[in-house]
Parts: sequence; structure tokens; C-alpha cells
Amino acid sequence: MPSYKTLGLMSGTSMDGIDVAYCIFYHIKGVWSFHLPHAQTYPYSKEWQQTLASIQKQSAWSYVEAHRAYGKLLGDTVLDFCKATTASPMLIASHGHTIFHRPPLLTSQLGCGATLAAKTRRLVVSDIRSLDVAKGGQGAPLVPIGDQLLFSKYDFCLNLGGFANVSYDCEGKRIAFDICPFNTVINDLYVKAHPASMLSYDKGGAYTATGHVNKELLEALNNIEFYKKKPPKSLAREWKEAIFMPVVDQFTHVDIKDKLRTIVEHQAIQISRVFKTVKNNGSILITGGGAYNTFFIETLKAKCPNYELIIPESKIIDFKEALIFAFIGLLRYLEQINCLKDVTGATSNSCCGAIYDGREPFF
Repeated sequence: MPSYKTLGLMSGTSMDGIDVAYCIFYHIKGVWSFHLPHAQTYPYSKEWQQTLASIQKQSAWSYVEAHRAYGKLLGDTVLDFCKATTASPMLIASHGHTIFHRPPLLTSQLGCGATLAAKTRRLVVSDIRSLDVAKGGQGAPLVPIGDQLLFSKYDFCLNLGGFANVSYDCEGKRIAFDICPFNTVINDLYVKAHPASMLSYDKGGAYTATGHVNKELLEALNNIEFYKKKPPKSLAREWKEAIFMPVVDQFTHVDIKDKLRTIVEHQAIQISRVFKTVKNNGSILITGGGAYNTFFIETLKAKCPNYELIIPESKIIDFKEALIFAFIGLLRYLEQINCLKDVTGATSNSCCGAIYDGREPFF
């Protein structure tokens, strides 16, 4: 039975830490499957959280220094993980941490692949988005190739991370796009309302549930131009800061808990609209940190009574993206398509990612 041991590294816009997933992939009679024996999140230090939040506005020299330092951090994290779990990957696939994402101009993820390869003495696939952007694509989302080949039994794959994104098949094509900001705005507002809290997120949506929907803010959010665009389309931190938050901030008379309640209502409306435009019912796999937000799930369920909302085991909720990036890296190693033009809007499908070989002795 052909099998491939691969390690996936993922860091999202929530900046909570580095997700590490040790995956074993099987390819039997043309069908891919996987086993996820070990996965863990390594929280960022306060210093790294500050760096990731501010590096976008620093000098080019500071960025290059941080790029190399973050590659070393990834390498140290991999070595700690492998020592703790006895994992022995043949390949490491690193998403890095997105700092700039302005397609079709550029995309840039922190985390030097060469430094990671030298530190771990492994094959490394990194810089996974750049080729697609160079071909005129959004460079995102990349996860749909994994949804298509590893999670095809579900009608929809919904990820509730920093941004909410969806993936589904339609008339023989994989469709995927970012829907709206999610945890990145919920977490920011919760921390603003609870500066002394030990938590950086609204656990279960309990605080949000105490608020009330503000109709004027809800209407303003639903009228944001992005929601009128057809896919392919993607969102990034710059869009949240330049477009979304100014709409929220102008409602100075609205309490934060009411802003949060209104934002959750807005998110549920935008997400449910996507499902209803595709089909009248179906199964929805929900992953990402938002899957633990029980108040949001209840709000979404009320708007989607004809759909089956599926919350998988916690390992899949937390590490599905890291798992799929491990798979994307494996496809790059095997020289197979790992980025779909129908999803990103590029001129052609791609086999994305730069390969660094840190093995010693070399071959």
C-alpha cells in the first residue's frame, strides 16, 4: 500500500500559534485517504505575536530578518514536535504566515523555506501561493484541492477561521472562495471589551449572545461591495482593516456586545446565502475555531433548517488546514496539480510551491 508521511505547518490570521499536523496519506486505486496520528498547536510568544502584527509596517530589512527568524522558529517547532511524537516525515509543507496578500500584485508569507530545510534536514515545500498569483490568480483559497480529494463525501466544506471560506463541487468544477471575515473580527472586539481577560476569544459565543442586533449596522455590513462580487474572490487582513472595520467603527453609539451580535447575524446571513444559491439541502462539514462557537452554530442552523451541519472530531476541526497543506506539499513533491484555476481565477492549474532539500548527505 503506497503511503507518504508528511508534516503540515499552518499559521492563520488569528495569530494564536503554529499548527503542526503529522499525516500519513494513502493512494489506493486512484483514491486518496489519510490518517492523522499526531497534531498540536504551538502558541506564539507575546514577542512573536507583536512581530506578526507589526512587521507589515516595518522596513524591508526588518522583514527579511523576520522571514529568516520565523523559518528558524518553524524549524525548532518541527524538531520539538518530532521529538515528542517520534514522527518521522519525509516531507515538510509550510504555509508560513501571510503578511502581504494583494493579488494580482503580490503575496508574501513569512517563513524562509531554506532556513526550515537546513534546520530540520528535510525536504521542504514552501511559498505555495506565489505561482498562482503570478498566473493572475488570487493565490487563495488553496484548501479546495484537499476538500475535493480527501473530503468529497460532504456537499460543502465550510471553514470558520480568521475568515469564513467555503468549497463545493458544481457542474464538475470545484468552487471555493472567502465569504466574510470571521474570528479575526470577533476576537478583536471581544478583547477590546475584555482587556483584562485571560481569553483572547469569546468562548462558545457566550458574550456575543448577550447582545442585540442593530438593524442599521446589519444593513451597512450586508451592503459592503465585496458581497456583490462573484467568485473567485479572497479576503485578507488589509481588507478587514480598510473596508470592514471602518463600517463597524462608525457606529460609535452601539455597544461592543451589540456590534458582536450584529456581526454574527451578518456572518450567518452571508454564509447561509451561499448554500441556498447552490442547492436547497445538503451536508456541511464545519471546521476551524468557529466550529466551537456554539452561539454562531445555532444562529447559522436557524437560517439553514434544510441542511445537515456536521461538526467532526476536534482533531479535524483544529487541524484540517494543516492536514491539507501537508497534502498540497505532497502533491507538489509528486509533481501533480495542487492549485485549481477554477477556484483562484488563474490562467491555468498549477503545481505550486518552492522545494528546498535540506537532507544530509545530499542524495
